[in-house]
Amino acid sequence: MEESIDLKDIFIMLRKRLWVILLITIVATLAAAIISFWVLEPIYEANTTLYVGKNISSEGAMVYQDIQLSGQLVKDYRELAKSRLVSNIVINELRLEDTTSAQISDMLEVNLKSDTRIIEITAQHTDPEFAKMVANKVADVFKRKAVELIEVDNVQVIDVAEVPEEPIKPNKLTNIAIGFILGFMVSLGLVFLIEYLDSTIKTPEDVEKYLGAAVIGVIPKFESSK
Repeated sequence: MEESIDLKDIFIMLRKRLWVILLITIVATLAAAIISFWVLEPIYEANTTLYVGKNISSEGAMVYQDIQLSGQLVKDYRELAKSRLVSNIVINELRLEDTTSAQISDMLEVNLKSDTRIIEITAQHTDPEFAKMVANKVADVFKRKAVELIEVDNVQVIDVAEVPEEPIKPNKLTNIAIGFILGFMVSLGLVFLIEYLDSTIKTPEDVEKYLGAAVIGVIPKFESSK
């Protein structure tokens, strides 16, 4: 005999185990809030932008080949900015004895502005002042090394990095919302699993539904009296 579960059965099942759903959802939400506010360190991001280009052609105007070459050079600049060469110079000039080139590189992100020759160098760190200092120094070293290694002197700093006032992560409200949703979904899954594994007969309706037998009598439960 095929079993079918209608919406009424689902509603009764969820109401019966509502405490499980509420408990798991509340615990997951509180855990996400505690981790976001008191465990995760805030991360700050400082950014600086640079214009990278190629010298004007002999005719006095940028020709198509110049524009194409400049676009290709920007990709080279991105690799140069995150190289060990630049990171080591940054470490030496800022006197960061306890910092490795890999740590500096991991702090950095180099993004290209769409359809432009402007790149953005960002540095992320738990210390906003340190993030600003590294971003500006990387831009400075990058500009010098680009001239020396790629022999293009048209690299200009547009925006100097400033001390960020607000952290970019963790996003506390988003984390709490994710914790709530995950807790709710896990609790629903657990309730359905418990119900699926529970094969006991508890009510006369269960006898008729699962055994297909008619109930001819019910023994009432009496409380013992003293």
